[in-house]
Amino acid sequence: MNWVEPLIVKSLQRLMGQTMNTKTHVRTLLAGSIAVWLLASSPLPAAGQMTRFDARSGSKMRIEGTSTVHDWQSESPLIMGFLEVGPNFPTEPGQAATPGKVEARAEASITVRSLRSIEKNGSPYSDTMDDKMYSMFKQPEYPKIVFRLDELVLKEAAKDRASPYVFDAKGDLAIAGVTNKISMPISVLPMADKKLKITGTTQLKMTDFKISPASIVFAKTGDDVKVRFEWMLGEKKAPAAAPK
Repeated sequence: MNWVEPLIVKSLQRLMGQTMNTKTHVRTLLAGSIAVWLLASSPLPAAGQMTRFDARSGSKMRIEGTSTVHDWQSESPLIMGFLEVGPNFPTEPGQAATPGKVEARAEASITVRSLRSIEKNGSPYSDTMDDKMYSMFKQPEYPKIVFRLDELVLKEAAKDRASPYVFDAKGDLAIAGVTNKISMPISVLPMADKKLKITGTTQLKMTDFKISPASIVFAKTGDDVKVRFEWMLGEKKAPAAAPK
């Protein structure tokens, strides 16, 4: 029995134990008891629904660095993960949006072995360098590089349907068993068919993740690296209704 039922019982007992002068008084008490029961038994308004986007093909992440011999770069053709957003996140091209904190949670990752050293034109560079990268990232002990979103703030709304929304993203980046807080600007471009294209660039120091720069290639390398990414996501489809 919930808390409403005793209240109704007491109201009816009080009603039956008293002398009623008019039928109007009776109806008033009954109506009040029923109103209380209806208010309490009505479902509470649903909380803001989250919309989920899952990673899709067409993503890539590139790491760019320098050395005493030449610049170097490695690239992964796959970014896994998901993004969940609240109703104040723009999911349609040109959608109205107010700058400020946005309800969102996300996790993005790449497998270390998906990284390949490449020439500037994108052609493969060196299997030896690939093996050195895997050792540097302590693979297979830590098979993934993972970013988990803590906070997302809209800084600039899209100027038109073809323009992206500019955000500040903060979160935890885990590389080779070391996790650091990072902050970076990202651009979100809503596309047709419930898809999103998220792009961003951030600067990192390898020593912040306890990685020796000299371990990447035979030549001496710089500590600073630049990470560029392009993440494609699509809205998760609702499960098909069960046949009746």
